[in-house]
Amino acid sequence: MKIKNTEIKIIQGDITELKVDAIVNAANNKLVMGGGVAGVIRRKGGKDIEDEAAKLGPIKIGEAVATAAGNLPAKYVIHAATMGMDFKTDEVKIRNSCRAALLVADELKVNSIAFPALGCGVGGFSLVAAAKIMAQEAFRHLKENKTSIQEIIFCLYDREALDAFNKNVISYLEYIIHKLQSGPFTTVDAIIEVPVSGVQTGIVIIQRSNPPFGWALPGGFVDYGECLEDAVKREMKEETDLELQDLRQFHTYSNPDRDPRFHTIGTVFLARGIGTPKAGDDAAGLKVIKLDEIKGLDFAFDHKNILEDYLKYKENGILP
Repeated sequence: MKIKNTEIKIIQGDITELKVDAIVNAANNKLVMGGGVAGVIRRKGGKDIEDEAAKLGPIKIGEAVATAAGNLPAKYVIHAATMGMDFKTDEVKIRNSCRAALLVADELKVNSIAFPALGCGVGGFSLVAAAKIMAQEAFRHLKENKTSIQEIIFCLYDREALDAFNKNVISYLEYIIHKLQSGPFTTVDAIIEVPVSGVQTGIVIIQRSNPPFGWALPGGFVDYGECLEDAVKREMKEETDLELQDLRQFHTYSNPDRDPRFHTIGTVFLARGIGTPKAGDDAAGLKVIKLDEIKGLDFAFDHKNILEDYLKYKENGILP
């Protein structure tokens, strides 16, 4: 399967025989190449690999470094420290070492990289769990980084490992890409309170310039890697030019029909606006309305229902 421009493959074989740019060694943090995959790499590739690695170690568990590949068909060996000299590993160590190996691969500008089942040899870690962790890290790396990697190979030596990775990598990635990424989408909106005519409270609404048209609470989509609080502060600055104070969550709305475009889950925040409200480039207009004007206006999405919940909250102090 492909993620963006990178092919994900699962094969059975000897990783030391692959003609790829880099192979990954499930290493200990002292980079001593004794048994397991490391021992095979040293035996077939030559002791020079271990000698070069030793000059770079010790490294922290979860880190990775690269050496030449000696007599192997590959160009590089990336030594990913999945354990210490106690030969114990866990989810965090495997996740971090897999992530570090992919970052090193990009530093080397390699096009192809092959992984063994990290932590599943002398580390004794679950094949199923390792497959899912490594699939998650491959997906995350390809989604978050501009990468040179065009091919990621999971190379498993025996049938049991092959079956575990076949079942838990491709199907897992397909679930993430085709199921989770199709939605629902995460949005944020804000009920921004500002003073009007003395001590009376008003709220900021915008006129949408894109369909669905109409008046709405300012808001937008949460970007990948962004927390809800950062997203709502960014959106409010972009749409109203206001800074937010006393930011707090009001309620999350999840009815699949709340947005006529597609299924969204929206978290609405309450805040005080600091500054002078001004419509951003992606808003057709902006105005501050008094609370007694809310019932007389029509709104896009389910924002009328949200504001009715807000009015009830202002009357009795009870959140939806």
